[in-house]
Amino acid sequence: MPENQSRQAVAAGMRALLATRAAEVASGATPVGWKVGINVVAFQEHFGLDGPVVGHLTDATVLEPGRPIDIGGWERPALEVEVAIRIGANGGVASLAPAIELVDLDLGFADIGPILEGNIFHRAVLFGPEVTGLDIGGLAVGVDRDGARVAEGRLTELPAVTVEVVRSFLQGHGGRLAPGERIIAGSLIAPLAIGAGDDLVVTYGPLGSLAVRFI
Repeated sequence: MPENQSRQAVAAGMRALLATRAAEVASGATPVGWKVGINVVAFQEHFGLDGPVVGHLTDATVLEPGRPIDIGGWERPALEVEVAIRIGANGGVASLAPAIELVDLDLGFADIGPILEGNIFHRAVLFGPEVTGLDIGGLAVGVDRDGARVAEGRLTELPAVTVEVVRSFLQGHGGRLAPGERIIAGSLIAPLAIGAGDDLVVTYGPLGSLAVRFI
């Protein structure tokens, strides 16, 4: 996609995304924060982007770890391994936590506009316990399905850098990153296809682990 056309598509998609967020909040949802999307360079090049894009999170899609998750009716359910960043009063990184985002890749990858309008495939998010004062540079993660390793990844961008990327993107599109909000910082693995009956454990080194089961 040509760069100018891509910028227009992103701008239109973000207007729709932020309008949806405002409507959800007006209807009673509580803002939780933001999500980094399209953080793989190959996909950015495909869409003519010069960096990742940003979606939003509310409490309407936050799930409690430990409960089975019903993915019946989803078209292409997938799991993404994330690190969650809490924004402090000074606008920097206050704490970190393991996180899992669940997405439905139902829109394909033809056009970035509808993807943004659809909140970058987002369906749900789970958070683990928060920790402070931890250096996670080079953090390695792994996903085990029924006891067998099926995916591995590594953190390639420090949380403080991610915060500034998200802040700048939102400022450029009429949004705002506020103290107390959270960012899920983009998947550390390629989206992993999931199905009913899967039992997965995601390990995050010093950040701990999260287990999830799908029905």
